[in-house]
Amino acid sequence: MRTPAPTSPRTWFITGASRGLGRAFTLAALERGDRVVAAARRITRKDFDDRYGDRLLTLTLDVTDRAAVFAAVSTAVEHFGRLDIVVNNAGTMSSGMIEEFTEAEARAQLEVNLFGALWVCQAVLPHLRAQASGHIVQISSIGALGGFPTTGMYSASKFALEGMSEALAMEAAAFGVKLTIVQPGGYWTDLYTSMTSTTPLEPYGPLRAELEKQWAEGSIDSEPRLAAEALLKLVDSDNPPLRLLLGSMVYDLAFDISRRRMEVWSGWEQVSRAAERAVPAPGSAD
Repeated sequence: MRTPAPTSPRTWFITGASRGLGRAFTLAALERGDRVVAAARRITRKDFDDRYGDRLLTLTLDVTDRAAVFAAVSTAVEHFGRLDIVVNNAGTMSSGMIEEFTEAEARAQLEVNLFGALWVCQAVLPHLRAQASGHIVQISSIGALGGFPTTGMYSASKFALEGMSEALAMEAAAFGVKLTIVQPGGYWTDLYTSMTSTTPLEPYGPLRAELEKQWAEGSIDSEPRLAAEALLKLVDSDNPPLRLLLGSMVYDLAFDISRRRMEVWSGWEQVSRAAERAVPAPGSAD
């Protein structure tokens, strides 16, 4: 893997830039001398050090507002002249059993994590296509590796993001634009403290108690700075991967889930193969 140092400053567009991983990504890009458009629902220049000067542009943005996203991207391009790296980092997390979600709660989860990223991609692609370059980075999650109790709708949003992104990666490649799906493990951000929760249904009480016991045994998350360092290596690569796992825990889990899926597929191979037999289209001539 070759990761040459960039020869000139690049311009980033980062959503969810005011906190957590987004803020770490923003600071890492600025510290290396790049230019950053830092977008978030609540963000101002006062959130950052004055020394970054005109290399930093902060934009207030709700990614669920498609028109606002297109306007923000236009402002970014007008301000800096181009975009090189686009990081779809904005996201929320809703916790609850699938049965407990109201329609509004379910839709809200998808509005940010899926549609927000979709609107950003649609807004930046005309500019990236025109310059025949660029790198879109989709911040996914360990939740996209599999569904887990209480995070089902969050996983659904990230599964959908990844399915859309796989197709987009192939479409964008025809124009010289790269795309990478980043799947982080645990980091000390406010994702969990700011998440919303459904109204609990009594029958799920025992399962919740068991889950809380498991969580109480502890997980040690990492500093966002480490994710930012990995992101810099990613965007500096001549040949970035479609997917990048961040963290030993998520790395091991990805392989474990993949192996278990392959074992199940293999065990049901005869049934799978027997379900397919090519025949002429109905109504066609023999």
